[in-house]
Amino acid sequence: MHLVNILFLANRFPYPPFRGDKLKIYNLTKRLSKKHTLYLLTFYEDRDELNYLQELKPFFKEIELVYLPKWQSILNGIPALLSRTPLQMAYFKSAKMKRMMKFVLEHYKIDVVHTQHLRMSQYTKDLNIPKILDLPDAFSLYFKRRKETERPLINRLIDAIEIGRLAKAEGVISKYDKTLVCSVEDKNYLEKLHKTNNIDILLNGVDLTTFDIKEGHDYTHNHTVLFTGNMDYAPNVDGVQYFAKEMWPILSEKYPNTKFVIAGQRPVEAVKKLSSNRIEVTGFVPDIQEMYKQASVVIAPLRFGAGTQNKVLEAMAMGVPTVCTHIGFEGLQIASGDGVIMAKEKEQFIAEVASLLDSSEKRQHVGEKGLDVARNRFSWDKISNDLEDYFNEVTQ
Repeated sequence: MHLVNILFLANRFPYPPFRGDKLKIYNLTKRLSKKHTLYLLTFYEDRDELNYLQELKPFFKEIELVYLPKWQSILNGIPALLSRTPLQMAYFKSAKMKRMMKFVLEHYKIDVVHTQHLRMSQYTKDLNIPKILDLPDAFSLYFKRRKETERPLINRLIDAIEIGRLAKAEGVISKYDKTLVCSVEDKNYLEKLHKTNNIDILLNGVDLTTFDIKEGHDYTHNHTVLFTGNMDYAPNVDGVQYFAKEMWPILSEKYPNTKFVIAGQRPVEAVKKLSSNRIEVTGFVPDIQEMYKQASVVIAPLRFGAGTQNKVLEAMAMGVPTVCTHIGFEGLQIASGDGVIMAKEKEQFIAEVASLLDSSEKRQHVGEKGLDVARNRFSWDKISNDLEDYFNEVTQ
């Protein structure tokens, strides 16, 4: 591909790369910077994030930052309640970002703009240069599923309003040369909803140098059922509560020497309350791959969300068998059992976890299949090459 100058517009400061949107930008730009000239324009929410600038400077020719503290975002949301603007868009509204985007385009030679997230489309939708919109998932699908879960009435009412607003806002995808999503499920949903054909797939990936099980996974034990993820993220909070209250009691009784470990940063109070002699809530884990090494089975009992789940990809890369609901499974484009067993209903989910805990041979068979899939399909090297091809396509 010819050398291009690429502007990455990110909704969050992409370091440390512990959450989905930060993880993706960090890993893609780390690789693309070897062949292209990259620029970064991003919000930062906390001044402590500036301490990480040195981690990003090797990848970018210029980094421009706009400060958007959480209190400002919350204030932004108040007038949006009485407007037709989705709260997700209002949260990231900034006159300063609009001015900074203008500055960047006037002072740097940019060939193509990569916009991360629907939230940031408000700054690039009308640009008259090649542009790609990269969506982590179909936001309106995410909220549609969230509304259907058991949550307080006020939350479900807000979600119902937000779904309509987001579905309308997503129509902006037609203004981009290409829109990217990480699963076929999201692609089909958006194409049908917005009657467009400019959507392609850019898979989520996993860093195979970080998640590398060199000596092979130990399949001999069945003492740990593991859930990983940011524990202030609504689908994760709901998922562990659902599993702990409705499935774990049955499994716990059958496997008295097995514990359920919830590993992830910023656990909210509802998650902390799950802690018991058989349920461990770790909080932030600096070396999450060590948790995967100790796991017998990884679970992903999510009831809402969209896209694909990093926890599932990481488990596959570590050779750990995983049981997940339908949320995110279709995005993997694999058969059930190829590293991940899909179980939509509660009774089936319990049965699949039990079948893995019962058999070291099955744990190894499923885990090693997943390892093979992760290495062949979900490496960031391959995915950055795919994005490079998309850049090439829109700049021709």
